Amino acid sequence: MTSRIDQTFIRLRQRHEAALIAYVMAGDPSLTETEQLVLELEKAGADIIELGVPFSDPIADGPVIQQAAERALRSGTSLRKILPMVKKLRTKSQVPLVLMAYYNSIHAFGPEHFCREAVAAGVDGLIVPDMPADEAGPLKGPAAASGLQLIFLLAPTSTVERRAFVARQSKGFVYYVSLTGITGAKLLNLAEVGKNVEKIRKVSKTPIAVGFGVATPEDAAQVSTMADGVIVGSAIVKRIAAGQQERGMVTNVADFVHSLKAAMVPGQASAQ
Repeated sequence: MTSRIDQTFIRLRQRHEAALIAYVMAGDPSLTETEQLVLELEKAGADIIELGVPFSDPIADGPVIQQAAERALRSGTSLRKILPMVKKLRTKSQVPLVLMAYYNSIHAFGPEHFCREAVAAGVDGLIVPDMPADEAGPLKGPAAASGLQLIFLLAPTSTVERRAFVARQSKGFVYYVSLTGITGAKLLNLAEVGKNVEKIRKVSKTPIAVGFGVATPEDAAQVSTMADGVIVGSAIVKRIAAGQQERGMVTNVADFVHSLKAAMVPGQASAQ
């Protein structure tokens, strides 16, 4: 059976569109608001939604997402509480959902138990930023057995051999990290991003999504001409943080996501 992630990329490819992959930290500011955000971001044009699992030591993340994780932990969010929220979301939406979790949280849950429970709740994919493809043995078997798609990260510094290996291992899409550093850094060299995406294409038919540094509709539009997916995280999380005390926060964030998707669809931005 084709996964929701695969179906999304197939559908968008037929329309010559890139997927907008929107990241939010689950539980920031609360799981109730995360649920509202997922539903509204889907309506606004997000094709796939990544849900961050808060962790006390998020080594790959910059200050914006670190602070979101701290707020989510303070609100009592945990992996065990996120899965019931996903199950509830599945009664209202079929948007592909990808969890982004550090391995410690999964290890504490138990890899086999976690993969089964995640798929039963309606999770489609999993990104573990601190687990490279060649160290993912404890997760590969359980994920494959349950139908959970493991998505791996590729850095700009990867060798030819590394690109081929990671692209083979990654299911759903390959997460190409557009720059060396942490989330929230600025996207600087688009020409270099384009060259590296083409290098990955030579060794893999798996869709390639570019993340880290995509912050504006203009960034999203440019990256969408090079890649199959555009991942936006810190720019969305920043708006959630800024609007936490405002009643219109969900609408404001959805409007921003709509502007990103409109910029990525040929002809749509000019029609706005």
